[in-house]
Amino acid sequence: MSIMTYRQALHDTLRAEMLRDENVFLIGEEIGVFEGSYKITAGLLAEFGERRVRDTPIAEEGFTGAAIGAAMLGLRPVVEIMTINFSLLALDQIVNHAAKIYGMFGGQAKVPLVIRTPGGGGQQLGATHSQNIELYYAFVPGMKVVAPSTPADAKALLLAAIRDDDPVLFLENLALYNTKGEVPDDDTPAPIGKAAVTRAGRDITLIGYSRMAYVASKVAEELAESDGLDIEVIDLRSLRPLDRETLIASVKKTHAAVVLEDDWLTYGIGAEIAASISDGAFDYLDAPVRRVAMAEVPMPYTKVLETAALPSNDDVVNAIYQTLDAVGQRRQKVGQGHD
Repeated sequence: MSIMTYRQALHDTLRAEMLRDENVFLIGEEIGVFEGSYKITAGLLAEFGERRVRDTPIAEEGFTGAAIGAAMLGLRPVVEIMTINFSLLALDQIVNHAAKIYGMFGGQAKVPLVIRTPGGGGQQLGATHSQNIELYYAFVPGMKVVAPSTPADAKALLLAAIRDDDPVLFLENLALYNTKGEVPDDDTPAPIGKAAVTRAGRDITLIGYSRMAYVASKVAEELAESDGLDIEVIDLRSLRPLDRETLIASVKKTHAAVVLEDDWLTYGIGAEIAASISDGAFDYLDAPVRRVAMAEVPMPYTKVLETAALPSNDDVVNAIYQTLDAVGQRRQKVGQGHD
């Protein structure tokens, strides 16, 4: 095991895969000479050259389309779109081409494409640069969508994404880049479509992905220490395919669930999870599934308003206790903000 940041795990995995397979190449804005807006690709142009680290114009539709064509011809492009907000400019290429080519042509052409892109608020980047619009892509058959929350999963899921023969949207959250954790030294990919039970428990199930899986783990640790709650935490890791079986099995054990997401509540990923739990574990639920999400507003720029719009630890704690109240399992609360 090595201790490293989420950012370093991504960098090292890209480098390792480029060394392993000469068909892997990188393409995107400012990833070469500038070494990437978030320095994920630092040093890779100098090591691999311009043929395999391709700087592009500011033209998301164009370079995403070029990558799709390269993938159809046998290469394994890894596209970096500077933020998920800019992926909207390539929406037609992603949704109408990358996701559909294999099916439309009867399997005659594969699209082994990875699109890496960060999102999320909290960085004072304004409403058009702080979104979590992964729902747009998780909605589309033919795409795979993954969202690692730890450095270990950043490595394992990026390995899986690059080696997969289907197009994979690889979601990163800006708030996670500097987080640290243990990363295995081996190159074993994580299975796409399999959630992880990161903490076993019996009182309630807490479900999140990306940054909110990180928050879920922190809240579960704090409430175990302060209030003696035994919370089961599930990190979705994959949004499409969605591992409904793990969610349902957990709720059958705990009889209650709270779902966390950094996106808006209405029509969100959490709604799909809640519906899946209702379909598969309705008779086991002792209370409705509660959801925690950001405010239904464009993300404010002012820091105090941005912080208020994002889901907080206290929002998660309150939802947990409201659910436990509903099932008659309320525990003594400790600490300000748990009311």
